[in-house]
Parts: sequence; structure tokens; C-alpha cells
Amino acid sequence: MKHIIFACLLIAGNAPAANAQQVIKLWAGNPPTDNGITTEEHEDGNHWITNVSSPELTVWLPEKGKGSGKAVIVCPGGGYAGLASHHEGTLVARWLASQGIAAFILKYRMPNGHKEVPLEDAQQAIRHVRRHAAEWQIRPDRIGIAGFSAGGHLASTASTHFAVTDGVSSRPDFTVLFYPVVTMDASTHSGSRTSLLGEHPSPADLYAFSNEKQVNVNTPPAIIMLSDDDSGVPPENSIRYYQALKANGIRAALYIFPVGGHGWGWNDDFAFHRQFLELLAVWLENI
Repeated sequence: MKHIIFACLLIAGNAPAANAQQVIKLWAGNPPTDNGITTEEHEDGNHWITNVSSPELTVWLPEKGKGSGKAVIVCPGGGYAGLASHHEGTLVARWLASQGIAAFILKYRMPNGHKEVPLEDAQQAIRHVRRHAAEWQIRPDRIGIAGFSAGGHLASTASTHFAVTDGVSSRPDFTVLFYPVVTMDASTHSGSRTSLLGEHPSPADLYAFSNEKQVNVNTPPAIIMLSDDDSGVPPENSIRYYQALKANGIRAALYIFPVGGHGWGWNDDFAFHRQFLELLAVWLENI
């Protein structure tokens, strides 16, 4: 495949064996919008990636012969200022592959004053996986998107803003959201809003990127998980999205754990780690 620029790192650790990991350049040429970042990309010792200007997909495939035909594009969080690439990326993909689900970690570009940029990458990721579904033994009608915090805003944006390009739809078939930013009004995470829309967003942008207001009968089904004591992103974000889905007759599940705060991802010190994995596995099996 001409877009593969690197293929190595066999999956190890406590997950079942999986195919070699692949890192794929998301765009064959220049992306439609330049985010204007010229500083070199940087990843620190805590797997925090900043200055993303070259988007990529990292592929984790299930063990040969054990795939379900489903796939999930994973959007780590980071307030649209960086990416928490480990506990909201690598660990997620490893678990999905162990469940027979192909996982694609999206290293999406930071907006840097260009609000279109993250959505361009999410839509391109969905189209890319759909175009190449046969190569990865994926069903083109079982491609979902998952997101954490601001990555949850991106996932819900991709789930409510989609189109057909060159005959390929960017609509995900299902959505998985963890403590997501959803709205852009006063109930949101202000840092994510500022990073995406600027210090003084227009009313039109506030409306367009408040994804609870963009849900309609074509929005894909979703599962949403968060903690009641989340002081980073108010639970109201998730509740509004769930209510909008139900108002439009869309299948949805909402789990609010009593404690946990914000940003637990796949960290095993989250008090309800085992429970949320069991709930998610059942939901994914039946979607």
C-alpha cells in the first residue's frame, strides 16, 4: 500500500498476538487546509504529543482469523492543544484488537486557529479505512469512531457533520464517547472551545460545533461513558448528546459512573475500569 510509511512493532504485552502495527500517512498530498504549525512535533515522556501538523493513522489489527469485521478510529483527547496518545490511544487500540476489532489511532492535526482542520482529518480517516476495508478484512458498514474529551468532540463532530466524497461516505457507523466535549456554549470545556474556535467565536461557529444541536435521524448510534464528578468537562455535555439522540430515535447508551473525574481513559487505576470494559465489549459486540 503506497501510503504505508512504516511497518514494525509487533503487538506484545498482555494482549493477544496481533498483526504488525502500521503507520499510514493520512493524506497522499497536502491536506485541504494548512494549520500553519511550523514548530517540530514533540512527544514527551508522558506520551503527550504537541505541534501535530502531519496527520497519521496507526493500525492495530486483530489476530489473524479472529477479526469481527468491525473497526474503530480512535481520537485521543487533549483540549485541541495536544494528544494523550497512550491511555487514550495505544492502550485503547490494543484492547480493541484483543476483542477482534481493528483499531486505527488518529493523530489528528491541531487547529491552531483553523477550525476545519481536525474534522478534515477525521473525515479523511473514515474514508481511508472504508476505501481499504477489504485489505484489512473490515466490513465497510461497521466502521465506528471513538473519542476522549476533546477527541470526543471531534468524534461527535464527525458523527454529525459528514458527506460523500468521490463516492465514499465519511459517516461513521457508530460512535463511542468517553467524557466528551460536545457543546460549545457555557457548559463546555473552555480550553477546547478556545483552541478550536478562538477567543471570540462567532454565533454561527458556536452553533455549528455544538454537536447536540446537529443530531438528526441520520446520526449513528452511540455509547457514552463518563464520571459524575468530572470537573473538567461537565457531564451535561454527554447528557445533552444522549437526549438529542433519543429525541431523534437513535440507539444510545449512557453510563455515568459515580466517581473517576476526568481523563481516566484506559488507566487501570480508574475504579470502574473492569466494569466499563465489560459494558463496552457487550455494546460493541451487538452494534
